[in-house]
Formats: sequence, structure tokens, C-alpha cells
Amino acid sequence: MLLAMALGASVYAQTPGAGALALPDALRLAQDRSQQLVAQDALATASREMAVAAGQRPDPVLRAGISNLPVNGEDRFSLTRDFMTMRSVGVMQEFTRSDKLSARSARYEKEAEAADAGRTLALTKLQAGAAAAWLDRYFQERAREVLSQQRDEAKLQIEAADAVYRGGKGNQADVFAARSAVAQIEDRIVQADRQIATATTALARWVGAPATSPLGPLPTIDQVPLSPQDLESRLAHHPQIQLMLKQEETAQAEAQMARANKKSDWTVELMYSQRGSAYSNMVSVNLSVPLQWDQKNRQDRELSAKLAMVERMRAEREEATRSHVSEAMAMLQEWQSDRERLARYDNSLIPLAAERTRAAIAAYRGGVAPLYGVLEARRNEIDVRMERIRLEMEAARLWAQLNYLIPEGHVATATVP
Repeated sequence: MLLAMALGASVYAQTPGAGALALPDALRLAQDRSQQLVAQDALATASREMAVAAGQRPDPVLRAGISNLPVNGEDRFSLTRDFMTMRSVGVMQEFTRSDKLSARSARYEKEAEAADAGRTLALTKLQAGAAAAWLDRYFQERAREVLSQQRDEAKLQIEAADAVYRGGKGNQADVFAARSAVAQIEDRIVQADRQIATATTALARWVGAPATSPLGPLPTIDQVPLSPQDLESRLAHHPQIQLMLKQEETAQAEAQMARANKKSDWTVELMYSQRGSAYSNMVSVNLSVPLQWDQKNRQDRELSAKLAMVERMRAEREEATRSHVSEAMAMLQEWQSDRERLARYDNSLIPLAAERTRAAIAAYRGGVAPLYGVLEARRNEIDVRMERIRLEMEAARLWAQLNYLIPEGHVATATVP
């Protein structure tokens, strides 16, 4: 499988205009490959086709038969001798009320709108998932770069310790300690390679073979399309809320159908009956009307049930809106906190860790401090730099969730000061 992905990535890389896999490219590929979007489009098409069909009157019914055929006596099985025997052909049509037809059609139109809202929700989840997978691989590779750089610097420490030992000014334990420190970094690099492979596999779920291509630059993640001030009003456009709103409107359309069913439809039948040549032919006209003799226990209760479903949908939508607002506010606050912490790492923690390492190296070279201090300072610097990458990865994941939380076309920005 990995070989096929690599070959596919090679073809992708040789395609004119293709190169590094940037985040917008990954989102486009994920959308092009998605079958969930195709399924939602098909569902919307099916509902719109049904809306047209539901707005038509029932097909007329053709009826043919023989009435009053003798079965004994001299005229048995004769179609013409008995004056009561008739060969009949007729047509029957139900005249459905126009408000019922409109209600049925409207119900499927609402289903089509719900399918469109479902497609938007699927697209939002797709974009958030693909972006998270892309960002995961990006930061795993960043972490490996940090480890590789620290390993190269630590190898120089082995040479220094070995030179001091050969010069008779150090001890062999320092050499082994330096080699052990490098071995520990290399073990972390192996772990980072495994995490990169896992992240590549996760990205391939969305974009296919191009997941193995080099990644493009990190997009700007210091802005999100939400702010605490307008969070609730903006989340009214969240795809999940819009889907629930369309489902509520579908329930309302079904209630309208139940209300229209409280009025009966008429059925008219026209029949032409032929008798023997000695008798007159006949025409019959029949009118059928259902008798809703117990509306309070049938039609009224059906309408009450549909209205109760509308109330249920409304309550669930309002509850979901509150939940989304709370979750989004928590993510927004966490994202802002992560951005502030990243600034602290860049301005204070990483420079201090680097200065500590340089000071420890200088002290060791000057013969006033042991090698242990250098190794400890380097381990601390690695941990600080790796923690900074982990923190930026968390901030990027939150950015992806917030950035693709609402549909496109509703743009607002919140920028960290």
C-alpha cells in the first residue's frame, strides 16, 4: 500500500503545476475524493424529484368488468340474453385537494433543503478533518527537524568529550555520557519517524496518494472567523444548526400535511355498461367521499403528534445551539491561551534554554563545570523546543476546528493582540 502511495505521489509531483502539498490543495483533493458529498447531492436530487411527483394528482383508474352474469338456467354464462347482464368499462379519478398536493410537495422540498444542509455539514467536517491531518503531519515533521538538529549538535559534544579524554583532562565516563545522550535523541527520532508515518496514513485517508508529497508552508493560524462578541449569532449559521432547522421545517411541513388531511378528497367514477342488443346501454356516475366520523381520535390526534414532533425539533435545535456556543467559546479561549503561551516560549523560554546550553558549553570548555551540566542543559532545551511544537500543534488543531466551524461566506476575524 505504501509503495502504491509513493508511486501515486510521484505521478502527482510530475503533473504540471503540481509541487508541494499546501493545505488548500489538500482540502481541494479531499473534497474531490469525497463520496459523502456525492451521497448528499444524490439525496437532495431524489427529494426534489419526489417533490414534483408528490404535487401531482393520483393516476386515474381504469375499471372493466361483467355484472349480473347468469350462472345457471337456460341463460347461464350468456352475456346478452339476460337484461341485467352488463359489460362495463369505466374510469375513476380521485380529485385531491390542491392544499394537500402543495403540502406534500413542500414536505419533499424541505427534505431537499435538509439534504443541502447535510452536504454543508459533511463538507465542514471534511475540511476540518483534512486540515487536522495535514497539520498533524506538518508538526510531526517539524519535531523531527528539531531532534535532528539537536542530535547533530550533540554529536559534536561526543568529539569534544573524546578530545578532552585523550588529552588527559577528562574521563571516559563523559564520553559514554555524551554518546548516551545522542542515542536517546536518536531513539526519539525513530519515534518521530513512526509518528510521521502514522500522520501520513491519516492524511492519505483524505487526499489519497499525494499524502506522501512534501508539504507546503504553514498557513497563518493567528486568526479565526469568530469572536466572543458575536459568537452566538454567528453559530446560528453552523451547518449542524442549519440542518436541524431544516429538519424542523420538514416536521412543520408534515404537520401541514396532517392538517390538510382533515378535509376529505372526492373520488368520481364514470362507467359505461353495455347489455344485449335488445336492451338499452347504461351510463353510471359514482361519487365517493370518505366519512371522517371520528376526527378527534384520528385526524386530530395525527395532527397533534406532528405538532409535537415540531416542538421536539425546536427544543433539540435550541439545546444544540447552546452546546455549540459553549464548545466554541471554550475552544476559542483555549486557542487564545495557546497563542499567548507561544509568544512566551518565543520571547522567553526558548531564548533562556538556548543561553543556558551555551553557558554550560562555555563552562565545560573552560574546565569549570562538568559535562553533566552541558547534557542536562541540552536535554532541557530539547524539551522546551519540543513542548513549543506540541503547543503550536494544539493551537493549529483548534484553529482548524474554529476555522471550518461555520459555512463559507460568513467571514469575521478575531486576532490575538
